[in-house]
Amino acid sequence: MRLAYKFIPEGPLHHVLAPLSMAFVDYKDVLRCGLSMREACEKIAAQIPGPAAINMFDMDAVTTNSDGVMLDGSMTCMAASDYGKINPEFGFVEMLEIPYDPQLIAEEPHLRQWDANYKGRRLLMGPDPDNKPLPIHNAVISGRAGNNNSATEVMNCVTMEEMLLPVIGQMEIMRDGDLEVGKTGHVVSVGIGFLVGEKYGRIVPNRQYRCGDTGHNSGEYAKYLKCHIPCIVADKKVLAKYIIKALTAGMIPGRDIGPSPAVLAVARHFGVRPDYGNMTEQAFFELADVGFTREWMLEDVERLDAAAIIERARDIIPGVEDVRRFKAPEVVQTRYADV
Repeated sequence: MRLAYKFIPEGPLHHVLAPLSMAFVDYKDVLRCGLSMREACEKIAAQIPGPAAINMFDMDAVTTNSDGVMLDGSMTCMAASDYGKINPEFGFVEMLEIPYDPQLIAEEPHLRQWDANYKGRRLLMGPDPDNKPLPIHNAVISGRAGNNNSATEVMNCVTMEEMLLPVIGQMEIMRDGDLEVGKTGHVVSVGIGFLVGEKYGRIVPNRQYRCGDTGHNSGEYAKYLKCHIPCIVADKKVLAKYIIKALTAGMIPGRDIGPSPAVLAVARHFGVRPDYGNMTEQAFFELADVGFTREWMLEDVERLDAAAIIERARDIIPGVEDVRRFKAPEVVQTRYADV
């Protein structure tokens, strides 16, 4: 029996650099092989001589992105490996399944999307805040390999080269879907800081930030934090689809979901105004610094339905520089580990 997984090798990836190897595996295939999640990651790690990140997905579960937009599919665990081994103490962690709880939904209103769009689906978030390898970060480390923010940012800890892997893009890898590869740029560097408060957040747990504020709180420096880092993201049409589903479920940017440039750009064409009163001055400053001023938010624009926004998403949604578009199989290999 062989375990299939998708693979991006360390090194040049078209016009950007993959700082380490990356493997993506379907939890269903792991179960089919009769393996535990850790055993599966170890089988894959044994085939990769250099530093690697290993991410596993349950495509029937759901999760949220950093904006609080709920997504179809979720990670189940992440690992980091080097020289074919996973550090036994710091190299592996599972994601936490969150039981359905009306009280939690009342406290974290973006989770109303669970009822509206994904009723009955399993919700997986970040690692257990009280039981994870590294006490501060949602990260794992083995040798040269770092896998951070619940497997959405990887780093070679020797060269200090990084790559951003937003979770929607990884879902497209798993589905053989549509990808954009490029440089993160100023707009995305700002946008990823608009977090929502989540007790079990994949990026930051324990509700350390609130919706409408900036987690970066870096002023004019926010646009430079990640701007130079390469990234693999979903095609903007895919991102638009998820944002529209959130807006249709009643989510208000700046109150329920993060007012990132991508969310704001879709919302204004969909006729949804952000909750300006719940947004902080720091948030307005960082947005304005990359062109998304209060005046831009209030500007009258063409009202579009969902289909039109998705069709024109590449023009509507900003972000990612020097972008090239690919079908996932043009970027990702399929490999097999003997079981």
